[in-house]
Amino acid sequence: MVRKMQAAATLKTCEQLAMPIRNLDMIFAPRSVAVIGASERRSSAGRIIVDNLVAGGFVGPVYRVNPKYTSVGGMPCYRSIADLPEAVDLAVICSPAETVPRYVGECGRAGIRGLVILTSGFREAAPGGKVLKEAVLQSAAPFEGLRIVGPNSLGIMAPHLSLNASFVSDIPPKGNIAFISQSAALCTAVLDWALQENVGFSHFVSVGNMMDVGIADLIDYFAIDRWTRSIILYVGSITEPRKFMSAARAFTRTKPIIAYKAGRFTGSAKAAATHTGTMAGVDSVYEAAMKRAGVFRVYSVEQLFDCAKLLSQQKTPSGPRLAIITNAGGPGVMATDELLGQQGSLATLSDDTIEKLNQQLPPVWSHGNPVDVLRDATPERFQSSVELVLADRGVDGVLVVLSPYATTNPTGTAAAVVQAAKHASKPVLAAWMGGGRVREGTELLNAAGIPTYSSPEKGVRAFMNLVAYGRNRETLYETPREVPIEFPLYRAKQRSLVTTFLSEGHDVLTETTSKAFLQAHDIPVIPTHVACSLAYATECAARVGYPVALKVFSPDITHKTHVGGVELNLANRNDVALAYDRILKRAEELCPEARIDGVTVQRMLVEPNSRELIVGAKRDPVFGTVLMVGAGGTTTELLRDLALELPPLNERLARRMVQSLKSWPLLEGEPGRPGINLNRLVEVLMRLSYLVADYPEITELDVNPLLVTSHDVIALDARIVVDHDTVLHPVRPYSHLAIRPYPDEYTKRIILKDSTAILLRPIKPEDEPMWHSLLACCSPESLHMRYRYMFKASTHEMATRFCYIDYDREIAIVAEAEEDGQRKLLGVCHLVADADHHEAEFAILVGDPWQGVGLGSVLMDYCLEICADWGIRSVVAEMAPRNARMIRMFTNRGFVMDRSQSDDVVIARKRLSPLILM
Repeated sequence: MVRKMQAAATLKTCEQLAMPIRNLDMIFAPRSVAVIGASERRSSAGRIIVDNLVAGGFVGPVYRVNPKYTSVGGMPCYRSIADLPEAVDLAVICSPAETVPRYVGECGRAGIRGLVILTSGFREAAPGGKVLKEAVLQSAAPFEGLRIVGPNSLGIMAPHLSLNASFVSDIPPKGNIAFISQSAALCTAVLDWALQENVGFSHFVSVGNMMDVGIADLIDYFAIDRWTRSIILYVGSITEPRKFMSAARAFTRTKPIIAYKAGRFTGSAKAAATHTGTMAGVDSVYEAAMKRAGVFRVYSVEQLFDCAKLLSQQKTPSGPRLAIITNAGGPGVMATDELLGQQGSLATLSDDTIEKLNQQLPPVWSHGNPVDVLRDATPERFQSSVELVLADRGVDGVLVVLSPYATTNPTGTAAAVVQAAKHASKPVLAAWMGGGRVREGTELLNAAGIPTYSSPEKGVRAFMNLVAYGRNRETLYETPREVPIEFPLYRAKQRSLVTTFLSEGHDVLTETTSKAFLQAHDIPVIPTHVACSLAYATECAARVGYPVALKVFSPDITHKTHVGGVELNLANRNDVALAYDRILKRAEELCPEARIDGVTVQRMLVEPNSRELIVGAKRDPVFGTVLMVGAGGTTTELLRDLALELPPLNERLARRMVQSLKSWPLLEGEPGRPGINLNRLVEVLMRLSYLVADYPEITELDVNPLLVTSHDVIALDARIVVDHDTVLHPVRPYSHLAIRPYPDEYTKRIILKDSTAILLRPIKPEDEPMWHSLLACCSPESLHMRYRYMFKASTHEMATRFCYIDYDREIAIVAEAEEDGQRKLLGVCHLVADADHHEAEFAILVGDPWQGVGLGSVLMDYCLEICADWGIRSVVAEMAPRNARMIRMFTNRGFVMDRSQSDDVVIARKRLSPLILM
C-alpha cells in the first residue's frame, strides 16, 4: 500500500493553473479607484471617468486627485496621491501627457499596482512620444508588480463588478464574452451595438499602446476568470508573438477565441528574394499563426459576436452532416443549397429514424432530409422530429427553420425546440423567419442558448463555422503517429559542416552551396556541377548522362526563369552548346550588372508519375520563420496553391500541410496512377523545419522544384538567403521562432539502482499511446493520488492536456525504457509554470510495476534542475496527507509542508535560486 502511494503529487493542467496573472486583479477587480486628473469641467476626461464610475454603480470608493481642486462632483479632491486616506488598487490617469511619468512614480511609491493610462501622445511617431514612453517606463521600473493598461486607452469595463473606467458612458449588460480591442473607435461602435442588441460582456478592454499589459497577458488573465467563456479579439498587429501563441493555445484548449485581423492586404515594402518570400504575405502568415493557436478567425466585424455567442454556447459538432427540419419546402431548399455551397453535408437519415418519423408525421412529409414537417406543424410535431433526428448517429447537428404561416405558433414551437434540445449532445440552431410574430420565439430560443437567425442561409453558415472550429481543434490535438523512418539529427556535426557556407560573404547563397546545406541535413538533392566554360559544360553533361538541364550560375540572379536562365531536356552535345550560349546572352541582356559565372549542369530526372512542389521558409517580421509547401515549378506564383505553417513541425502538422493543398487529389493518386511518397515528403518537411529552427541566420529558403515521386523526394534547385549580421552576432537559440521547439537539450540517459537503462526526455504528442499504457498499469489509488479524481479509463481528451504541451510554459519529463523489444513509459514528472515564469506546479506519476527502485527521486531531482534552468523562483505541489513516501521525498529536498489549507491536502513549497534564464 505504501509503495503505491509514491505515485503522485497532484498537478493542475496549464489552463487550470489559477495563479493570478501578476496583479491584473488590481485593474479588473479593484476594491478602490483613484482618478488622477479629475476635473469639474464636465467635458474633460477626468470628469467623464469620475461620472462613469459613479453612475455605473461601482461599490468601492472613487477618489479624485487633482491639485487644482478641493472637490469634484461634490466629493473631496486630493492634491496628490500621497494625500489619499487609504491604499488604492487602481489608478486611472487622464492628466496631460507631460505629467504622466511623475504620476506613475507617485502611484508606485503609494503602493498602487494597477494603472490605466487614458492620456495619448506616447506613440513613437508623435512629437516627443518616444521620450515620454521611456520616461513612464523608467518611473515604473522600481516598483515590482506595477501593471499598466495603455496609454492612449479608451479605458476598461468589468460589468459584473459595475466597473466603468472608460470614456463610454453606458456600461453593457453582464455576460460571458471578454472583448479586447486595439481600436478605440471600434470599441465605441461595438458598445453601441451591444447595448442595442442586449449583448453582455465579462470584460471590455481598450489596450491602447500596450506599454506593459499586452494581448497575451489579457488572454491569460481571462482564461482563469470565472465570468469569461469566450474572447473577441480585434487586432491590428501582434507585438509579442511568442507570448501571444502560448496564451492563445492555452485558452483555446477549453474556450474559443474569435479574432478579426485588420489590415489584411498590407504588403511588405521590401521585395522578397525567393518565391517563398514573394508568396507568403503578411496576412497569410497571420492566418497560419491563428490557426496554429486554435483561434477562429472571421473576416467581418458583423461575424464577431455571432461567432462568439455561437462557439461559447454550442457544442462542437463531430462532423459536417446537418439535418434540416422545416415547415416549408422553399426554406429547406435554400438551406440545402447554402450547406452544399459551404462544403457541408446533408445528413442521410437512417432507416430506423425514417420509420420513427413516419409514425409521428403526416403521410405526405418529405421522407428524407430536409425533414418537411408541413405548414400545419404543431409545436409537438416539431419537438418529436427534433428529438428523433438528434438521436440519429448519422447527424452531427440540426437546423430548425420556421416560416410563420397563419396556423403556426412561433413562440410555442420555440419552447418545444428548447425542450427537445435540453439534453442534446449535438448543436441545435434555429432560423425563425419573419418579423414581429416571431420575435418572442426568437428571444425564447436565444435565452435558452439556441442561436437563432433570420434566414436559413445564416443558420447554415453558423453551423459551418462550428464545423470549421471543431475541425481545427481536432487537427491540433490529433495524435500523430511516429514517423516510420529513423530520424537521427546530428546537430553539432551539421553545424560544423555548414559554418563555412554561412560565411561565404553573400546574402544569397549559390545554388550549389544551398544544395550542399540541404544535403548536410539529409534532404536529398540532385548532383549539380558548375561549368564556367562551354567545354566543361559539355563534359559535365556527358558525365551525368543525357538528357540534362542547364541553369544560369550567378550570385546576383535570384529568379533564374525570370531572365530565361533555365534550359531543360537537352538531349545531346549540340543542344547543350546552343543552350549555353542562349542562357549567357539572355542573362547579360536582362541583367547587365550581374556577375555571370557560368551555368550549372544536372541530369534531368524523367519520372512518369512525378509532381513538382515548392517547399521553403521565410522570416516574417512578426511571427518569425514560417514554412511553406505548395505547387511548384515554373507556375509557382501563378497557381499560388500553398500552405503555411509555423515551425516546429511534427508528422501530423507536416501531413496536414500537404493534404490541405488544392492539388492534393493529384498528389494522392488515383486508380492506375500511384500517388506520391507522402511519408518521404513528410520527413523532408520535418527536416526542413529542424533546419530553419536551428539556423536563425537563414531569412529565406526555397527548394523549387522539389520533385516528388511514388518512391522518393529530391531537390532539383535551391536558394538560401542569410542575414550576415546574425552570422557575425549570434542570437539566443530559437528567438526567431514564435513557438518553442521540442527541448531535446533536456534528454539524457541514466541507469537505475536495479540496473535498468532509462531515457529521460520531454514528452511529445507521439507519446500518447505509451501514456495511456502507463496509466493502464497504475492502480486506481495511484491514479487518484495523481489526478485527484477517479476515472475508469484515460481518454484522448485527457491526453491532450498532458502530452500536447507548450514548451515555453510547461514540460513533462518521461522515463522511457525498453522491455521485451517494446518502448514503454515508466513514469512522468510534469511542471507547469505560471504566465510570468515565477512559480511552477509540480507533479509526478510512477507506474505501479516500477515503484520502489528510485525512479521517482530521479524524476523529481531532474525536474528541479530544469526549474532552476528556467529561472523559476518557487515550486509548489499538492498531495494527500496519507502519501507518506511522497511527503518524505519533498521534505528531504527542503520543501516546506503546509497542512493548513485543508484536511485532505498537503501543499509542498520551495524557493529556488535560478541558474539561467531561458
